[in-house]
Amino acid sequence: MSECSESRRRREAAETTVCELTYTTPGGTHSSADSGSRFVVQTPEISSYWGLVQRLKLDGGETSGAEGPAFVLRHRTSNLVQHTTDTTPTDPVSPRVKEDTPTSGSSTSPLITTECPSNNGCVPECEEERKKDEEDDGGREGGEEEKERAEDEKSSDEGFMGMKPLLQAHHAMERMEEFVHKVWEGRWRVMPHDVLPDWLKDNDFLLHGHRPPMPSFRACFKSIFRIHTETGNIWTHLLGCLFFLFLGLMYMFSPNKSFVAPVQEKVVIGVFFLGAILCLSFSWLFHTVYCHSEGVSRVFSKLDYSGIAFLIMGSFVPWLYYSFYCSPQPRFIYLIVVCILGLSAITVSQCDFFATPQYRGVRAGVFVGLGLSGVVPTLHFVITEGLIKATTMGQMGWLLLMATLYITGACLYAARIPERFFPGKCDIWFHSHQLFHILVVAGAFVHFHGVSNLQEFRHKAGGGCAADGTL
Repeated sequence: MSECSESRRRREAAETTVCELTYTTPGGTHSSADSGSRFVVQTPEISSYWGLVQRLKLDGGETSGAEGPAFVLRHRTSNLVQHTTDTTPTDPVSPRVKEDTPTSGSSTSPLITTECPSNNGCVPECEEERKKDEEDDGGREGGEEEKERAEDEKSSDEGFMGMKPLLQAHHAMERMEEFVHKVWEGRWRVMPHDVLPDWLKDNDFLLHGHRPPMPSFRACFKSIFRIHTETGNIWTHLLGCLFFLFLGLMYMFSPNKSFVAPVQEKVVIGVFFLGAILCLSFSWLFHTVYCHSEGVSRVFSKLDYSGIAFLIMGSFVPWLYYSFYCSPQPRFIYLIVVCILGLSAITVSQCDFFATPQYRGVRAGVFVGLGLSGVVPTLHFVITEGLIKATTMGQMGWLLLMATLYITGACLYAARIPERFFPGKCDIWFHSHQLFHILVVAGAFVHFHGVSNLQEFRHKAGGGCAADGTL
């Protein structure tokens, strides 16, 4: 027992093992002692095992001059440990060398196994003491693992947010992913107004049939073919946009003989078509994607309001051109004023508060005021040409009808009529926004008809003007 205790103390104090390496090459058997070199193998496992057998796998390398084969140590330690309990202790000075079969693909030298004895050279005979040491080591390792596990659980529970909020966030993300997947496949359902997020609540008199938030442009555009509160808003201006696009192309490619000044007149009327197409395009795009997200809704609402200003400014251009055809100075002044007012309306509409439901009346007032700015040049034209001439040759009747349609639509939109008097009855069809869209398309077409009559009158009258500057 004393010999084993002494051996164990020497073994625990040892941290390294010095081995003599013997290897075989085609030229014979060689030893590291021949060249006076030695190999020191770091073996932390020595303090835990007796009778350690360390396998060192060596590959034969390329020869370098006269130094012979070069070897590369591929594994510093190994998990293969042999406990010898039925054999006598080996001589610590003369290690046993075992040859292994070379692995497939290895190069010149065979693999060898060098058995490196520990520096005490004693294999204990006290089995009970060895088992006791192993149990002590296992108990210490188990205690350390339990302690580390407890610390990990405590750190996770008492972390920055704790486990419960993190699990809730994880479940919320899973539900969101499932919802997005359903939306992507087009399996969403319409929702009532009271469960919508605040940024989707625009008209509280439309109680049912709203689209849910859909963070997918593909799903938003596929919803064009579904029935919901925005179906009528989308299709009224989508079809109107295609109609004016087709009409504008036909007008631009009409024969030049129908115009007094073909290039100038086509540019003037083309400005009107451009304003109408931009207004209707921005409108149906906004109503298609505004349920995507709050940021997307905000951006496209600003485009929508800007499109209304473009339509109003574009409508002024051909009317002022033909009505003041023989008075270029007033025409130029009115065009400048209309452009300034239109750009001011666009600037105001870029403010975030402008799109909120609380400013619905302000929005309608801004654009109605922009349109009513045409009252001044209209009165100027009536005073200059006379009421009869203004209503016949000047197409003043069509202009007044256009203004009536625009203003009526804006008032219905601001007052939310008829859904205000019939909550829940106009959720899908014939609510105020749809009526506003229909009246805008009708007003734009009426204006185009009046401008076409002015252009035809100018073509028949020729390019000349009266001496007093009248039509």
